[in-house]
Amino acid sequence: MGIASFFMLKYRMLSSGVRKVLYIAVFLIGLWFYGEYLEPVRFDFPVHGFASWYSREDPGVGKFTANREKFDDSAMTCAAWGVPFGTHLKVTNKSNGRYVIVRVNDRGPHRRLVRKGRVIDLTKSAFRKIGSTKKGLIRVKVERLDDPSFKR
Repeated sequence: MGIASFFMLKYRMLSSGVRKVLYIAVFLIGLWFYGEYLEPVRFDFPVHGFASWYSREDPGVGKFTANREKFDDSAMTCAAWGVPFGTHLKVTNKSNGRYVIVRVNDRGPHRRLVRKGRVIDLTKSAFRKIGSTKKGLIRVKVERLDDPSFKR
């Protein structure tokens, strides 16, 4: 019998009340340990920071986005935290003034990268409109377009 099987057997022998207490304790320990990753990321617009791009070939990119749309490299979409799905954002490259209008349909970049200044992940085709994909990061200004009826 392996160690995991041993603990599962002991866990099953506990009463339901003790299991609930144990579950809550483990949850609170995880919350304390990983609390910085559980805090929501919020931005006041306009936001200045770095943009990166992601594509289907990147490791960790699935078939679907966070709002369950099929991921499409050629779409003018992006990944951003703290912005409702479907919101349109204007992303301007600060070095050349070119901009692109994208729709939020995913979550990202990874929160540890947000703390380092990355504010948005663009699809490869959206990134190409404002800069070269040979550069992994570009300085951008992100503005929220609040009009829900906005069409590109």
